[in-house]
Amino acid sequence: MDNLITLVNKLQRACTALGDHGEESALPTLWDSLPAIAVVGGQVLALPSLPRVLSWFLLDLVPRHICAGRISRFAGGTSSGKSSVLESVVGKDFLPRGSGIVTRRPLVLQLHRIDGDREYAEFMHQPRKRYTDFAAVRKEIADETDRETGRSKQISPVPIHLSIYSPYVVNLTLIDLPGLTKVAVEGQPDSIVQDIENMVRSYIEKPNSIILAVSPANQDLATSDAIKISREVDPKGERTFGVLTKIDLMDKGTDAVDILEGRSYRLQHPWVGVVNRSQQDINKNVDMIAARRRERDYFSTTPEYKHLAPRMGSEYLAKMLSKHLEQVIKSRIPGIQSLITKTIAELETELNRLGKPIANDAGGKLYTIMEICRMFDGIYKEHLDGVRPGGEKVYHVFDNQFPVAIKRLQFDKQLSMENVRKLITEADGYQPHLIAPEQGYRRLIESCLISIRGPAEAAVDAVHAILKDLVRKAINETHELKQFPTLRVEVGNAAFESLDRMRDESKKNTLKLVDMECSYLTVDFFRKLPQDVEKGGNPSHSIFDRYNDSYLRRIGQTVLSYVNMVCSTLRNSIPKSIVYCQVREAKRSLLDHFFTELGAREMKQLSKLLDEDPAVMERRTNLAKRLELYRSAQSEIDAVAWSK
Repeated sequence: MDNLITLVNKLQRACTALGDHGEESALPTLWDSLPAIAVVGGQVLALPSLPRVLSWFLLDLVPRHICAGRISRFAGGTSSGKSSVLESVVGKDFLPRGSGIVTRRPLVLQLHRIDGDREYAEFMHQPRKRYTDFAAVRKEIADETDRETGRSKQISPVPIHLSIYSPYVVNLTLIDLPGLTKVAVEGQPDSIVQDIENMVRSYIEKPNSIILAVSPANQDLATSDAIKISREVDPKGERTFGVLTKIDLMDKGTDAVDILEGRSYRLQHPWVGVVNRSQQDINKNVDMIAARRRERDYFSTTPEYKHLAPRMGSEYLAKMLSKHLEQVIKSRIPGIQSLITKTIAELETELNRLGKPIANDAGGKLYTIMEICRMFDGIYKEHLDGVRPGGEKVYHVFDNQFPVAIKRLQFDKQLSMENVRKLITEADGYQPHLIAPEQGYRRLIESCLISIRGPAEAAVDAVHAILKDLVRKAINETHELKQFPTLRVEVGNAAFESLDRMRDESKKNTLKLVDMECSYLTVDFFRKLPQDVEKGGNPSHSIFDRYNDSYLRRIGQTVLSYVNMVCSTLRNSIPKSIVYCQVREAKRSLLDHFFTELGAREMKQLSKLLDEDPAVMERRTNLAKRLELYRSAQSEIDAVAWSK
């Protein structure tokens, strides 16, 4: 079972190393799911020159902002004995002492039972350094606290990790929290009281937390800060262990039997009484072995506590907590495994959404940009090819919009009787035509065909607008571009510039098709006309009566038939030209100019393109660390499961 506590120890250390302290965060936290024993106690300011009752009376009545600075000048610090309990459990004198609030950062104390006679300590922030002098451990705790908080007596939620290896300890993990206090001391803000309470609550209100509530026996239990806050977060006492200290300092004629037997305040777990070293013992450097022996003697020889002696004392407390912690860990392992598996999947999904981190070298940056552009280009082609929606709009232009625009051309105005007579007469000039008004035909046909340029240009512009809209869609659908706003804009601009060039080329070629029809008429069409005339009318009108209405009407009808034939041809050829010059080129070389220009850019210019949002970069880094933590945790738990 010891390997379960060792497992949680490893996971807690990994959590701290990767920034998971269980505080409120947008990132998933593994720390909160790990069972831990949180040690809670009060830190009381006493006025030694006044009776105790009067001291408390003054503290309750005098405003904090007045008494905080003044009391600290002559107040001595007394507490619930929380630090002494921890030192008794460890068997070493290693915690900082002093007046006021000494514990200003959570201390994660991990005890490891080892074989042999060596005893040493290690800090996680100094992984290669072993401490055999526990006075140096005490100093390092104080120094590391100051490194995080400064010398301003502020508090910090970032824990210190201390591992102690000894043959005289049980496998156990305890979290020593700052002592609850009622008043700020000099150098601390008035909010320190609430800040400490909030920090303590953040640890003990979690359902996986085991609360070790330390209260002094020589004070009324009803006023115990540890019991009060424990009752608020664990009203049924299911997670709370009560520890009663300073039993030997109670007034004569009083005892703590009612508390220890659970009659004064009942918990689901039995109370444990301890007798710590006195201040005089500490000053005389009385060792822990002697202190434990005296503690055992006290309970076994004091009549009031003799029947409770087997389950009293710091040694019993350590063994009981170790056993209970093992049981809790064992019951929580399946839930932790499920949480880890679920969170790994969520973190991987989020990291995939955020994209890969940016390379540091120019080649890596260029490769990243090219890959993102290829992804965009692939999505764009999928829109055109029908894999994604949007490409069908191009066909709609050819099948509906362009033919309708041609049908709306008002050829009847160009071929009205008056206009036909006018153009035929003008084309004859001073010398009338002999057989057929060829120049008049040409002018009438040209005036009609030129009007097709409008619908042709409109078709080019309509397809251009669709292609640009598909660029916007493809950009929005390329998740990698969301990482880099500047690259996103540059790719969009480059694509639009390419489409503009393609539109201009397409418009030029499309209008050439119309101009070709104007510049050279289909002769075969007109060669068939005399045969049609012989079948349907008297050709003498075309020779002798050149300008009567019937003759002019026949010319108009002939021209209209020819124009309709040309329109039918252009309805097929213009879409082909547009597809060739715009759609095909967009699929083939949309970003070619951009790629050519990109190869000539320097490192600084490439870096500007990959100017990812700093918030996204920070989140990706944090998510990657958190994913590393969860994968490590998964491996550790699997290893323990397989070993069993």
